[in-house]
Amino acid sequence: MSRVVRTEVSPKSEEWGYQLGSVYIRKVHFRDDQMIGQIEHKVVNRLRQVTFAIRQAGANQVDVITSAAERQAAAEFARARSVRPQLVREALHEIGQDRDVLDAVFETLEVDRIIKGGAEVTLMPGGNSDTLASLLALGRELPGDPATRSASSPPLHLPPGTS
Repeated sequence: MSRVVRTEVSPKSEEWGYQLGSVYIRKVHFRDDQMIGQIEHKVVNRLRQVTFAIRQAGANQVDVITSAAERQAAAEFARARSVRPQLVREALHEIGQDRDVLDAVFETLEVDRIIKGGAEVTLMPGGNSDTLASLLALGRELPGDPATRSASSPPLHLPPGTS
C-alpha cells in the first residue's frame, strides 16, 4: 500500500521541489463494511494464533524446567542412597559407644518387631511375681477369664498386688 501511495504522490511532490523517500501509513479509515469485517476476522484469527503460540511456548518452558528439576532430584536421591550406608554405619558406631543407648535402641527395635508381629504378649509385673509366673507356666486360667475356665476348676485366688 505504501508503494502505491509513493508512486502516486511522487510526481506531485517533485513538482513542489521535494523528493519523496519513504511513505508511512499511520491511520486508515475503511468505508466498506465487508472489508472491515474481513480485516477484523483476520486480526481475530491472528490474535488467536499468537495467543496459542504464547501458551505453547510457556508450556514448553514449564516442561523444560520440570524435567530439569526431576533430573536434579533423581541425581540427589541417588547421591543420598549412596551415602546412606555410611551414615547408618557411623550412627551405629556412635550408638555402640554408649552401652545404655545401645540397650535402649535394641529394646525399642525388639518392641517394634513384637508389635508388628501381632503376637500375643503377656506382661508380668515386676517384683515378687513367682505365683503369677508359675500359674502362667502351668497354663492355668486367671480369675475372671471365662474363656479358659472349666466347670471343674475352682477360681484361683492371687495374693494382693499381683492382679
